[in-house]
Amino acid sequence: MFKMIKKFFDFCSEKNRNKLYKSVFLGVLEAMFTAIKIPAAFVAIKAVYEKNVDTKAILTVLGLMLLSTIGKMTISRFSSMLQTEAGYDTCALKRIEIGEHLRYLPMGYFNDTSLGHITSVTTNTMEQVGDIATRAIMLVLQGSLTTVIVALLMFTFDVRIGLISVIGIGLFVLINRWTNKCVAKVAGEKIEADKNMVGIILEYIQGIAEIRNYNIIGQNQSRVQKAIDRKKNADISAELSAIPAVGVQNLFVKLMGVVIAGASLSFYFNGTLDIVYTITMLFCSFMVFEALDTAGTFTALLKVIGKGVDLANEILDIEQMDIDGVDYKPENRDIHLEHVSFAYENRKIIDDVSLDIKENTTTAIVGPSGGGKTTITSLIARFWDVNEGSVSLGGRNVKDYSFDSLMENFSFVFQRVYLFEDTIANNIRFSKPDASMEEVIEAAKKAACHDFISALPNGYDTVIGEGGATLSGGERQRIAIARAIMKDAPIIILDEATANVDPENEKELTEAIENLTKKKTIIMIAHRLKTVRHADQIIVVDKGKIVQKGKHDELMKQEGIYKNFITGRRKAVSWKIG
Repeated sequence: MFKMIKKFFDFCSEKNRNKLYKSVFLGVLEAMFTAIKIPAAFVAIKAVYEKNVDTKAILTVLGLMLLSTIGKMTISRFSSMLQTEAGYDTCALKRIEIGEHLRYLPMGYFNDTSLGHITSVTTNTMEQVGDIATRAIMLVLQGSLTTVIVALLMFTFDVRIGLISVIGIGLFVLINRWTNKCVAKVAGEKIEADKNMVGIILEYIQGIAEIRNYNIIGQNQSRVQKAIDRKKNADISAELSAIPAVGVQNLFVKLMGVVIAGASLSFYFNGTLDIVYTITMLFCSFMVFEALDTAGTFTALLKVIGKGVDLANEILDIEQMDIDGVDYKPENRDIHLEHVSFAYENRKIIDDVSLDIKENTTTAIVGPSGGGKTTITSLIARFWDVNEGSVSLGGRNVKDYSFDSLMENFSFVFQRVYLFEDTIANNIRFSKPDASMEEVIEAAKKAACHDFISALPNGYDTVIGEGGATLSGGERQRIAIARAIMKDAPIIILDEATANVDPENEKELTEAIENLTKKKTIIMIAHRLKTVRHADQIIVVDKGKIVQKGKHDELMKQEGIYKNFITGRRKAVSWKIG
């Protein structure tokens, strides 16, 4: 129980941990104010029994009860506020910390499975921890403290009753451990089912276009339904496992009250306990385990807190790339790959690649799908770290740069563009948040998207759907190019940027790319002849190796992948229906 509470305390920032420590101290005071009811009851019982109910006795009892009530209410308010602030603030900060941590993980970590897991942890799990932690920890700590202080106070009335109370607390701890073990057996499946459900639903939503296109809605709905059923069954199983154990625990607490009451009466009848003390102990028998009863019920929820903390820490423990380099500004942007090899999950993707890309030149990378084209650009931009060899920018290993200073040299336009659910203006100024509206419009004009933006109902203040769902593919691409123009990085990486653009948008998009790439170092992955034939060098990649290198005319004189690729493209373009 206390191990789980300590785990959450360690999970908190120093500021929030101090709030929790203060709340524990206040909890001790609150328990002491609660225990004041016992001497108040003792004074009242003694006065009545001795028929000495005078003004002094009445004022003493009222004073003690008033002190107990006001003190408990006042301290409870401050203690609850501290715990609530600490709980919710911790989860909010952890979401931010996870987001910052993810920035510097290798890109290979991110796939459909990991995204579902991350989404589940940062939303459902952190929400549960935030809601449960503040309530459960407050009730468990307060209940435990109140019980211990009341039990200690009972020692002052009768050592034997005090010992029975302590033994009862010890037995309760043992039963509580058994209860927690029962809950722990199903807690893992409950969390795993939650993660699985979020991942499958996320995949279903992201792939809804393909699902509808290939008419496999029934199959995918079945996967979603199975995930939801698994989550439902895990939740029910968790409840069914906890209820009997918690029931036994609660029954034990009630029986211990009966035992204390029985022992008090027994001591009275054998003449070893005064009647006033006996009645006071009867009063305590209802009070001593009352708070522990509530605390015991909520200790099961501490497992959920502990599991949530573990899941968040698992993400935060994923090894980041070494990002503690120096803020360099290279004298030139020459790029050099020296015998680079890279494997992902024991599968070699890049095999002994050496390559030079001079500043302000255009390099086109072509080759069969899955050959390693995108991976090479990712290694250049240090989305991953190489396993062997080195990548350098301006004569310096990219690992020597701080990650942020390295990224200042690159702009990316991918085939799959992601836009945020925000205004078009804010999406364009994403790389330069303080950019003026004039700068935004200038970038949009260069990206050939000013006209269609101006035609929208709210112009640049139009809020686009998540992922840019309310725009066409060409419009999204041009906004992405405007974003890259705004960044004005010296190296541009284009990964199939025009692959899926419709003919109506191709002219505007080509113009936008020309504006983006003026006086820049260009690295492009492309399948279209017009985008590669004028490149300063063309790299042909197959099975992780560079199999051809040269200009268009040179490669066309060689038998190989490039010539076959260009010939096939020409035939496809000239093909007509007779």
